[in-house]
Amino acid sequence: MASNRHLGRIVALQTLYEQDFRTECGDETFVLAEVLTRNIDRYAEMIDDKSFIEQLVHGVDKKATELDETIRPLAPEWPIEQIARMDRVILRIGTYELLFEADVPPKVVINEAVELAKAFGGENSSKFINGVLGSVLRQKEASTKKASKPAKTTKKPAKPKKK
Repeated sequence: MASNRHLGRIVALQTLYEQDFRTECGDETFVLAEVLTRNIDRYAEMIDDKSFIEQLVHGVDKKATELDETIRPLAPEWPIEQIARMDRVILRIGTYELLFEADVPPKVVINEAVELAKAFGGENSSKFINGVLGSVLRQKEASTKKASKPAKTTKKPAKPKKK
């Protein structure tokens, strides 16, 4: 199943990359569902978990703005619009999985994103992806710890009982 999910992430990456490219070019004929179906059909014999790919693609698509706002402060030297398209899409996928997919261990998410960056990104993409997603994970863990700490309450002195 793990290698099947890896292929699923590749299909999701292809789909979301095409969406990013065609949308930026102003292509009004782009329909995400059609491209996703085409890409899944291309690998139909090797894909067992079609719903994983669909959930990943639609999740990243719906949360793209939120994902970009999460990534932006973690890579301040690189405005999101200037990050290489492939790296940007990989970061969105990894950030989505880290924040919204509890069934995948965080280290697996980061490792998968790094592997995608090695296969499809530039020379330093894997290091960049690893660094940013590591920061996303640390930020998530810090906010989770903050939220799970009980709020401090100050005890008022007990009122003396009337006799």
